[in-house]
Amino acid sequence: MANNVGILAIDIYFPPTCIQQEALEAHDGASKGKYTIGLGQDCMAFCSEVEDVISMSLTVVTSLLEKYEIDPKQIGRLEVGSETVIDKSKSIKTFLMQIFEKHGNTDIEGVDSTNACYGGTAALFNCVNWVESSSWDGRYGLVVCTDSAVYAEGPARPTGGAAAIAMLIGPDAPIAFESKLRGSHMAHAYDFYKPNLASEYPVVDGRLSQTCYLMAVDTCYKHLSHKYEKLEGKPFTLNDAEYFVFHSPYNKLVQKSFARLVFNDYLKDPSSVDEIAKEKLGPFATLSGDESYQSRDLEKASQQVAKPLFDAKVQPTTLVPKQVGNMYTASLYAAFISLIHNKHSTLDGKRVILFSYGSGLTATMFSLKLHDGQGSFSLSNIAKVMDVAGKLKSRHEFPPEKFVEIMKLMEHRYGGKEFVTSKDTSLLPPGTYYLTEVDSLYRRFYEKKISESNLTPTENGVVANGH
Repeated sequence: MANNVGILAIDIYFPPTCIQQEALEAHDGASKGKYTIGLGQDCMAFCSEVEDVISMSLTVVTSLLEKYEIDPKQIGRLEVGSETVIDKSKSIKTFLMQIFEKHGNTDIEGVDSTNACYGGTAALFNCVNWVESSSWDGRYGLVVCTDSAVYAEGPARPTGGAAAIAMLIGPDAPIAFESKLRGSHMAHAYDFYKPNLASEYPVVDGRLSQTCYLMAVDTCYKHLSHKYEKLEGKPFTLNDAEYFVFHSPYNKLVQKSFARLVFNDYLKDPSSVDEIAKEKLGPFATLSGDESYQSRDLEKASQQVAKPLFDAKVQPTTLVPKQVGNMYTASLYAAFISLIHNKHSTLDGKRVILFSYGSGLTATMFSLKLHDGQGSFSLSNIAKVMDVAGKLKSRHEFPPEKFVEIMKLMEHRYGGKEFVTSKDTSLLPPGTYYLTEVDSLYRRFYEKKISESNLTPTENGVVANGH
């Protein structure tokens, strides 16, 4: 039986093209601070015409295997989480098989998992469960979370983003699962969904979506606390974990969510907070669940009470989501990456609680135990390899007009065929895969940038029939 199964290594890729939320705010004629303070966002990454979820996945998987010197033959299961539909039948995983076929490895289990932003978590649980099971053949699992979040022009557009994350799964991991310590909440809701297959844009009920999210936070926390109490013989409180990581559609919702946990702890044990907090939260103790989700006053009061704890236990996880935007399945793991980036030297022996949410509705709160690990599979090396600061710094900011123009082109091409992209890779770092064309049979072709020149020679690795 494998012990301490979890994440051995992580890498992240996000497009080098981005837009400042402040500039978008001005361009959209939104009131000053609406996107930056109101949503809590700083910057948003987006795919240009040469990038999509498949190219980002090819890039991040290749990068992880190369940087950690993992032989592609050593991967036995590959799971992809995504809600960006490229094809209704062919999984994104099949595109990634090109990397492994070259090395003679076609014996890899797993396909895509889809349910809004939760697909990556489902894929991760599948891989961890596989390594922990009697089906495990001793090889690594590999999880990919990849999405391009785009919205129609209007108030939801600033909550977009794009990224791909790859995680290597195996035993004796520096990021180990406490598999008995998780609580889920699954229900039926129409808060955010994508019924129109001709469009990339979702149908969103913003208010309902926020209520569903907070309700899932409450319910999952209750289940997780209950399991903790059965295992440890004492109630779970926020002091039992060092950090809390949330799926982040936008940062303001993360602030509200953590404040709910503080309010939950207060309801469970009013003596767990100081007198000032009691005074602020007391008036809301008798609200029903539904009333509490709609109460602006409770929202304000609980966020004020939670602020010092939020700064200590959540703030270090918010860097990438605030800078890149909502990455759907990758959002939660980008927040976790931010924590490793910011705190890797002090995480040894610490427990971290993660909350994953996918509209429609699926949610799980689960626990990880961190150990510093050895050699290349150590937290400090993971932080070094990811190079979050370097990747953020080397991006290119686009003016809003150019961003809108690119969005229009992508909208026009969505689900389309018979087009060739500009093949302009001048902004892409070497090693990045990019889309070159979609032919008359809707087949997509990708190449890999191998040098710094503008229009690069290509490697024939992932070009069908040397096309």
